[in-house]
Amino acid sequence: MRHYAILRLLLALFFLYFAWPFIPQASSQLELAFWASWLVFLLLVVGANLATLLQMTKPPIMEQKQMRGQRTYNH
Repeated sequence: MRHYAILRLLLALFFLYFAWPFIPQASSQLELAFWASWLVFLLLVVGANLATLLQMTKPPIMEQKQMRGQRTYNH
């Protein structure tokens, strides 16, 4: 289910598009700390979704395909 990772990347880029003009306007230390932590979190989200897209990691459990094997009962 690669489309979930693509949608999450697009959502993260959408948030960055709206936040980018406000980042240079940060004047206090608290604002700078907020934007720095926000950008670090954004990089973590982008990196995790790129790793999922490039199949470097397994997708989350709820996005993995369920394989149903044939169950046999030996009596």
